[in-house]
Amino acid sequence: QLQLVESGGGSVQAGGSLRLSCATSRSLSGYCRGWFRQSPGKAREGVALLYGRGHPLYGGRVRGRFTITEDNAKNILYLQMDSLKPEDTATYYCAANSPTCSLMSGADFDDWGQGTQVTVSS
Repeated sequence: QLQLVESGGGSVQAGGSLRLSCATSRSLSGYCRGWFRQSPGKAREGVALLYGRGHPLYGGRVRGRFTITEDNAKNILYLQMDSLKPEDTATYYCAANSPTCSLMSGADFDDWGQGTQVTVSS
């Protein structure tokens, strides 16, 4: 089982930026890996995924504002979040190891981090 530990969450004003990190116990390059988020009372939402040799997929609400990258030498997955909006407020989770690799299928991911809170104020 992969160990995933997120960091980098915090509070920021609308229009600001944050970078989330997900430190992993080993390289994720052979896995589908990415980020999901969830707000209280709302369904989990796929934010961004990497599949294969680093091909990105983005959810419609973050495309053009968020960027998913990874550092294979350090075994870290990143989510750069720019132009943040209040509706981006959520707990963000790193996830890996899914046979379907779909933003719509969070339940297919086997390994999850504990989450990091992002709060965007207007």
